[in-house]
Formats: sequence, structure tokens, C-alpha cells
Amino acid sequence: MGNLLASFAIEHAMKAATIESREADKGNQHPGLIGDLFELVKARLTLLVLLTTAVGFYLGAEGPINFAALLRTVFGTAAAAAGAAALNQWWEYKLDALMRRTQSRPVPAGRLRPRDAVVIGTILSIFGVTYLAFVCNALSAILAALTIIIYVFAYTPLKLVSTFNTALGAVPGALPPMIGWAAARGTLNAGAWMLFAILFFWQLPHFFAIAWMYRDDYARAGFQMISSDDRTGERSASQSVFFCMLLFVVAGLPAFLGIATVFYLLAELILGGIFIAAAMRFLKTRTPSDARRLFITSIIYLPLLLGALVLSKA
Repeated sequence: MGNLLASFAIEHAMKAATIESREADKGNQHPGLIGDLFELVKARLTLLVLLTTAVGFYLGAEGPINFAALLRTVFGTAAAAAGAAALNQWWEYKLDALMRRTQSRPVPAGRLRPRDAVVIGTILSIFGVTYLAFVCNALSAILAALTIIIYVFAYTPLKLVSTFNTALGAVPGALPPMIGWAAARGTLNAGAWMLFAILFFWQLPHFFAIAWMYRDDYARAGFQMISSDDRTGERSASQSVFFCMLLFVVAGLPAFLGIATVFYLLAELILGGIFIAAAMRFLKTRTPSDARRLFITSIIYLPLLLGALVLSKA
């Protein structure tokens, strides 16, 4: 699993490095129905959800890993996450049409009807939660349902109202490893909450970098982001540094609570230091290239950190 996480980090970072040119090219491409469906459910984001869910299951399991149960958990969580993504795109398709980076998505581009998106999203969401309830346990299903509810019905509309949306949006993004932990152990303890905290704090500098890179796009859609009136990037960069430092402290806790060995702590210190350095460079220069560097660093950081956590499970 550690090798899989590292491979994901490298592949995803390479894709992120060319994100702007690829978005520009999308308007002239027709990915076909399968490609549109993958984009509707945000397949790459869903893959990250799968990996964090699997890590939560692996770390939460006591004794030998039941790989059949692991696959069932990942499958149900993937369906729920894909459904939430589709419902989010249905809700925001008119706003997506105003932003260059999202106007080529299947619904705003007219390749899929809004009704199709809401039907697909609803079916996947209900199926994912129901599947987890019957095949795994009630706690994992409740957490999956909570993820969908917060993401679709709280975070999505709040984007037009308050900059608090970023912090709230980090909650559903941090719940998947808890789903995995709950499916493996049937309960939540300090280990599950630590995974939640790591994912929560990781998302904030990750999103701040994206928001500042695409601040004009978000402004066109009327989204209230921390970068909305931050032309210099000082606020976005300083907040990124602050949360990278909080993450540095929180991510070290598994080693002190007996969940991981000293090897993990060493890896966390190195990775956390690199993440902080990228954020501080962004604060110093406040240039789009260094915002993008922070974004790419965040993508590499998380799978490598989780991989170290998996490899050094106590």
C-alpha cells in the first residue's frame, strides 16, 4: 500500500504541474460519455478518497487484514464520494459555466443534462451509504452519509456566502479515513480522530494555494474565498504557513501515541519541513509559480505521509 500511495503522489503531481494547459485544451476536446462520467464524479479526487479510506481501514484493523472487507469498504465509500461529487456539480453547474477552469465540465458544457447529474449523484449516494450499512456497519454508513450532507448541502451553498466554506469543506474531505477505521474496528478512538485532523489541516494550505491561483475565476462565479480580496497573496500565503505548522505538530502525534514507529516520525519531520518550506517560499515571493509549487507539494506530501504511516504501523 505504501508503494501505491507513492506512485499516486508522483502521478498526480505530474498531472497538476500542467493543470492550466490541460484545462485550456479541454474546451476543444470531446472525452466521450465515459470520460464525461469520470469527470462528473471527479474520478481523481475520488481516487484520493479511496486511498485515505484504505489507510484508515488498515490502521484501524486489529490483527490480520481482512482484504475482502477492505475492498467492500473502499467500494461503498467510492460510490458515496462519487455521488457527492456529481451532486456538487449539478448544484454548481451554472456557476461552473462562469469559470474558465470548470466551464468545460460535462454539465455546464451541455454534454450532460442537469437532470442526469442529479439522478446519477442521488443513486450513487444512496447506494454507497446503504451498501456500507449492510455490508460493513452502521457507523461507517453514518459517516458516509454525513460526508455527503456536509459536502453537498452545507459546503456547496456556503461558498457563495462566507469564506468559512474552506474550513467547513475540509470536514467531509477528512472523514473518509474515519469511515475506513469505523468499518475495520466498529468504533472511533484517538487514532481515527488523528487521521481526521491530519486530513483536515492538510486541506487548508492545499485549498488556499488553489484559491489564490484561480482567484479571478472564483470571483467571476461569486465564490467567497480567502483569496477574493487578496491580490498580493499575503493573507493566503500567511494562512498556508500557519496551517502547515499546525499540521507539522498534529501529524507527529501517531508516533507518540503508539500507532506508528519512530520511522514514521522521521519521515513526518522531513515531509512536514518540506511542506512548511514551500508555504514560506510562497509567503516570501507571493507569485503564481510558488503558489503552484505549494499546491504540487501538498499533493506529493499526503500520500507519502500516509505511506510512511502504513509502513510503520506499530
